[in-house]
Order: sequence, then structure tokens, then C-alpha cells
Amino acid sequence: MHTSDQLLCDECRVKVYFLIGLCCLSCLTACNSQRGQTIADLPTPAVMESLATAQFLTSVAPPEGFRESVSFPEVDENLNLLAGGRYRVELLFDGVFANTPRQTSANALADVWFNQIGSSRRVIVATRGEMLGREDNAFEAVRLGPDSFLLQSGICVTDVEDAVTAAGLRAGTLVGGVGRAVPAGQVATINGQEVWRYSFEQAAVSLPSIRVLDGGRIELVDGELWVNPAQNVVARFYVSLNVANAIIFDRALPVDGLVTLRYDLYDVNITTNLSIPNGC
Repeated sequence: MHTSDQLLCDECRVKVYFLIGLCCLSCLTACNSQRGQTIADLPTPAVMESLATAQFLTSVAPPEGFRESVSFPEVDENLNLLAGGRYRVELLFDGVFANTPRQTSANALADVWFNQIGSSRRVIVATRGEMLGREDNAFEAVRLGPDSFLLQSGICVTDVEDAVTAAGLRAGTLVGGVGRAVPAGQVATINGQEVWRYSFEQAAVSLPSIRVLDGGRIELVDGELWVNPAQNVVARFYVSLNVANAIIFDRALPVDGLVTLRYDLYDVNITTNLSIPNGC
């Protein structure tokens, strides 16, 4: 083949490739011009925040039966199903007597041991602060089977109504609980227990130790509920509340200020040998 003929063939080949390329480009343009003209053509965007949250909640989901919601209107519910244990309840207050500038504070602490196998309980209570009485107060109460003992200010009484009531003091009576709480996507080990955190609304909180007078209010500032599904018990309950014109523990004078309630469960299924208070 002559060189001129070869050049002519090469030129034709280039033109053919160019025309083919134009045709392909036209087809692609025509196809693309039709896409996105309707909602159905558009891909559904992935919301990364929601996707990450969903994956996180799934990875830390509580066991079956505890994934929708839980209800513990009294925080010490189901403790009677344990062989034994110990819990602490604490109330803190800082504020003023209602409608006055007079400052006041209070701290009430209760430690409770229970042994279901031995049918025994031990309760130690200490209160401090003017709001809960003019003097600091403390007592120890023990129940051993049918017998109850109360030691206060060095004086011991047995099987009287006060001793029976004191030895039977319950956390639910002091701090209440939560009627409905939902998983908050967090698992941890607290007080030696594998627990899941739950969140709740103010309307779900039961507060037997606090009541408001006319014009008073309670505002939930913060709160957490940690549940041990293996035992179906509350391991920790915490609430912080702003109160106005409220009565706490049936004291005579209403107060305004910040109330903190806390409950912690320890030594699950550990039985402690309890005895008569030293001094009885």
C-alpha cells in the first residue's frame, strides 16, 4: 500500500472513531437528561447521624424483654427475689425556706442490708440539717425473724411499733421510682453489675417524699435509671429536681431549692449475717 493510501485510511479510521464517540456521547446525554425528572428517579439519601445512632443502639441493646421500656414505680421492687444485698438511699437539699431569704440545707442517708434466707434486715439512718430537725439524728434498727430492735440515742426498744416501722424502712417509700423508662443506648458495669441506662420523662417519676403546696412546682433537672436485667432490679436511680413551695419528708415548713435523690444497690445475692444492735 502506498503511503498516501495509508494516510487516507488512517484519516478515515479517525473520523469513524470520532463519529462513534459522538453517538455514544449523545446517547449518554439523552439518557441522563431523562433521569432525575421524577421523585422515583432520585436515590434515597442516607442520614449518617440516624444510621450511626441506629447501629449504636442496636449494638448496646438490653436483653430481650427490656428493649421497649421498663417500669419500676418503686426502685426497690423485686429485691425480695434476691437472696440478699445492700442498698444506700440519699437525699440532699440546698435552698431556702419558701417565701423567705432564710437559707437551709439537709442530708438524709439510709443504709439497708437484707437477708431473705435469714429473714433479717438492718437499717441505719442519719439525718443532718435544720430542715429535717433542729438536731442531727441517727438510729439503727434490726429485724431478726419476728423480732425488731431499735437503738436511738443509746436507748434500745424491742418489738414496739417504732422498731417494726424503722426496721422495715424501704427505698421505694423514701425516693419512689419511675413508672416508664426507655433504653438510652448505654451499657456499663456499676456496683459490680452489668447494667443498661434508661431515660424517662418527669411525668413518669414517683416522688413520695416530696409534695407541692398551692402554687408550688417540681422541675426535673437531670435523672438516670440503671437496670440490671439479669436480676430485674434497679442498680442505680438518680434525680435532681428544682422545687418551689414544696414539702419534703412531711416537714412543717415548705422550701425552695435543689433536691437530689439517689439510690444504689450493692452486693447482689450476697447474704450478710445480721445481729442485734450493739447496745440492745
